[in-house]
Amino acid sequence: MSDMILSRRGFISASLLAGGGLLFDLAMPVARAADGTPIILTAFIRILPDNRVIIGAKNAEIGQGAKTMLPMLIAEELDVDWNQVTIEQTHADAKIFGGQSAGGSRTTPREWLPTRQAGAAARAMLVAAAAAQWAVAPESLRTAGGKVSDPASGKSATYASLAAAAAKLPAPDPATLTLKDPATFRIIGQSVGGVDTPAIVAGKPLFGIDFKMPNMLYAVLETCPAHGGTFKSANLDAVKALPGVAHILTVKGDGTPESGYDGVAILSKSWWTANQARETLKVDWDMSAVSSFSTQAYAAQAAEKRKGKADGDIVRTGDIATAFAAAAKTVSADYDYPFLAHGTLEPQNCTALFKDGGIEIWAPTQNPEGGRALVAKALGLPPEKVRINFTRIGGGFGRRLMNDYMVQAASIAAQLPGVPVKLLWTRQQDIQRDFYRPAGWHGFRAALDKGGRLTAFHDHFITFGKDGKPLRSAEMPASELPAGLIDHVLLEQSFLATNMPTGWLRAPGSNALAFVTQAFLDEVAQAAGKDLPTLMLELLGDPRDLPRGGNAPPFVTGRARAVIEKVVTMAGWADRKALPRGTGKGFAFYYSHSGYFAEVVEVAMIDGMPKVKTVWVAGDVGSQIINPINALHQAQGSVIEGLGQALSGQIITQVDGAVEQANYDTHPYLRINDAPQIIVEFVKTAYPPTGLGEPALPPVIPALVNAIHAATGKRIRTLPVTAEMLV
Repeated sequence: MSDMILSRRGFISASLLAGGGLLFDLAMPVARAADGTPIILTAFIRILPDNRVIIGAKNAEIGQGAKTMLPMLIAEELDVDWNQVTIEQTHADAKIFGGQSAGGSRTTPREWLPTRQAGAAARAMLVAAAAAQWAVAPESLRTAGGKVSDPASGKSATYASLAAAAAKLPAPDPATLTLKDPATFRIIGQSVGGVDTPAIVAGKPLFGIDFKMPNMLYAVLETCPAHGGTFKSANLDAVKALPGVAHILTVKGDGTPESGYDGVAILSKSWWTANQARETLKVDWDMSAVSSFSTQAYAAQAAEKRKGKADGDIVRTGDIATAFAAAAKTVSADYDYPFLAHGTLEPQNCTALFKDGGIEIWAPTQNPEGGRALVAKALGLPPEKVRINFTRIGGGFGRRLMNDYMVQAASIAAQLPGVPVKLLWTRQQDIQRDFYRPAGWHGFRAALDKGGRLTAFHDHFITFGKDGKPLRSAEMPASELPAGLIDHVLLEQSFLATNMPTGWLRAPGSNALAFVTQAFLDEVAQAAGKDLPTLMLELLGDPRDLPRGGNAPPFVTGRARAVIEKVVTMAGWADRKALPRGTGKGFAFYYSHSGYFAEVVEVAMIDGMPKVKTVWVAGDVGSQIINPINALHQAQGSVIEGLGQALSGQIITQVDGAVEQANYDTHPYLRINDAPQIIVEFVKTAYPPTGLGEPALPPVIPALVNAIHAATGKRIRTLPVTAEMLV
């Protein structure tokens, strides 16, 4: 964790529970970010009188495994058996628990060291208590299975029996803690099933959509079909007169998608009744400012932008003009990709209760503190008057980093004090009211010398922005490869205006940039008379660290080389030309969210469309795979999602500014019968562990289109892949 500096002291308070158990309130400011901001870890470890241990899971669970993984780290260093552990979800409160957001594959790198220190600190206090009782040196004692033992005397004591004495001891200095040698891990590195899996299989209520309260009213919210339209009038009285309708309310947004646009809420004791009443609702919207945006207009504007000078540079190194003038060969191509929706299986929802001048919320949120700030602002409350409870999240992929649904539910509940209100979107609303992965257009050029070496690279990237800056998730980093690997690079950007809210989709930015850069480099490799793995290895050169700016860790070329070499061996890349006609393999590498991943896709053309047969994945996320079965699932899920995006995902807006897609029939995802065999192997390196929620997704998309080219000779430069492209 080179960007973290351990502080000299933390603090631990220990207190007795009724019945003789011990509560460790571990509030340890054990680390500081590079900007000096404390990274505060707070976790509750409760040791019960029967020696069972309850560990609080502080981060939201989306299926990424954090609710199981973080307690695994504590349990390992506490030195208890996993079958002693019960996991409980905490509520959301950064002042108590520290950072609790779930996004950017940051949980593992952020918590790997501090969370282990939390467990080690509690263990140290229990050992100190035993040492004092037995009049021996603490370092002579051993721990295992929730017990402290003295090899010399044969004495042993359970943690529960030491609780009273441990509670009276001073807290250890984190700098004095000795963490376990990874060779002695008994929990970390073992496959542990998800803590919620048995309940999910049994259909027990865990998700936000399941949450219920006595006397709760269900709310549906109608908003303008075009993002940003404002409310003018509606037949409110006619809807209020319908059977079963308890209330009909108007909700005023602040004009930003995060705080919610204007809407009309219908409430009933039955969600079905409220949603049926919505069919009668007739709203007059003012769409004058937002109805001129459309997919067709964006494409035309991008084509014009491509002909002219870019709005500005992202990075410019060397002398592009001279390098292209001296080239033995040049390659050029235009690529583009559409807006994408998240399409979470669980539609957006939130339950809120406004009472006694404050509001309590139950929400499937990836970003609780962001939601707290938005709700506090919308209702004019101090943040401490907003309590947020986590529910399990039925799919996030970045969508639930945005908390518009939380603000909407709170705004409705604030108009009905004392009444619990549950807002639930329909599938159509979920797809049409999203924060979309922005579309983009790329005009590429590459220069090759007489030896087929890449000497210059140029990308004119056209996407969406405002006031000279890219919108959220429309950024391209200055370190985008091959920047940093060759001398002459120009990455420049131009912007279009849009009313579409944009947001982070799993592997933000990377899910699109990997497609265009690695697919174009496959064209460059072909023009140079070589394959893409060979070109990438030539570009990477000798192992070295390339700075990436800011607080980002460097890009380590040796780690990239290792996963490339690994995956071509796994996939039998050298024998790819022996494949039957209409079958092909494609390769791609990408660095995303501190993870190095190389992938090979094999496709067979069936009835004019590619059938993905096998995907090989080689990844490097550091020295330790904390929970192997979950790591495998994360990589496999990323591959499946990426393939679905490439083969069918797109959002189209009509000339009236409204989104065309409304359900999974028009914004489909990969079906189980189309899922390929996915073979995953990890390359372990001597770097701290990093996250796995995202980095396996980006390379599968260019590997797919490169495989289609190998099978058909057709280049796919626009997504999604359609049969017409392959004729």
